[in-house]
Amino acid sequence: MLVLTRKQGEAIDIGDDVKVVVVSIRGGTVKLGIDAPRSVPVWRREVRDAGQRGQER
Repeated sequence: MLVLTRKQGEAIDIGDDVKVVVVSIRGGTVKLGIDAPRSVPVWRREVRDAGQRGQER
């Protein structure tokens, strides 16, 4: 796992098509903005995992 430190307003590029920006930081919460093509699925981990558990039943 790559671990990076970013400040509010700073960004990380993933490949040529995905950009992750630190929008705000308040207390223990970090708000991220993700700019990606519509063809790239972006899921919160807990939502994806819940969906996979639902399909296993």
